[in-house]
Amino acid sequence: MLDSSFLILIFQLSKNLSSFCSLLATCSSVKFNIEMEKIIFTKMSGAGNDFVFIDKKQNDWLQVNTDFVQKICDRRNGIGADGLITIEDSATHNFIMNYYNADGSTGSLCANGARCAILFASESGRLMNNKAEFISNDITYKGEVISNSEIKFYLNPPKKIKYNFKIKAGGKLINAHFADTGSPHVVIDINESEGFLSSLDNVAVEALGREIRHLPEFSPGGTNVNFIEVKNGAINIRTYERGVEAETLACGTGSVAAALICFVTQKLSIPVKIIPKSNEKLFVNFDVENSKVRNLSLTGPAKVIFTGEMKF
Repeated sequence: MLDSSFLILIFQLSKNLSSFCSLLATCSSVKFNIEMEKIIFTKMSGAGNDFVFIDKKQNDWLQVNTDFVQKICDRRNGIGADGLITIEDSATHNFIMNYYNADGSTGSLCANGARCAILFASESGRLMNNKAEFISNDITYKGEVISNSEIKFYLNPPKKIKYNFKIKAGGKLINAHFADTGSPHVVIDINESEGFLSSLDNVAVEALGREIRHLPEFSPGGTNVNFIEVKNGAINIRTYERGVEAETLACGTGSVAAALICFVTQKLSIPVKIIPKSNEKLFVNFDVENSKVRNLSLTGPAKVIFTGEMKF
């Protein structure tokens, strides 16, 4: 005969096995939703300045924070961009544009981003008659679609312009100019550097730009830095952008700053032609009335590079 204690053990094991099987059956009937959130995005370029656009109407769950922006703009592990822009519907304007630098910082105007936003709004059915009126940083701006590849953006007059002052960088005193065109910009004409900067192609834009960007005289916010050379009536320009913390292929507010300064220092004709590193030409136009800048605009190419989805 079997020992009674052994029979008790068999009975207990059978009860535990029955419970375990029941648990497995229950688990198999439950669907665990472990899918990551998915964002729908559009990659755009404004004269080489590239941006990831997110339509909040398509991604209403999305809460943007610094970590999110940095991951999206990462060129190795994300989509890759100079900045991220969200577009929201508005009851009073065509749309609201929220701009984030690649490092997640906010608060400054991005003119090439604004031109892309106007095209994005047009292609998403938010514009009437190709005219745009929108909000960015609680400020109202206007623009228009001139063609499928040419967009005009109207900026507000510059907040500040300063000519011919010295800054120390690279161990040298360098002549510089400054304009705040919605973002702060130092403008350095290499032909005013007394031979320190021999050619625009050879300027150490990232090293010098980073040093100047962090100079105490531009604290606490820092500044963007533009190196220019005027040739054949056009401004060739290379820009170190704060927030991206690197050289970009184009910078809209930097182009406008350079144009306003060179209109005075170089007597350039309006509209001022700008040739950024991308070689995608921009044009800055404005009027001057009683020594005041009016009708300031930036015109140039904007395009969709690709659209896609990304799990996040």
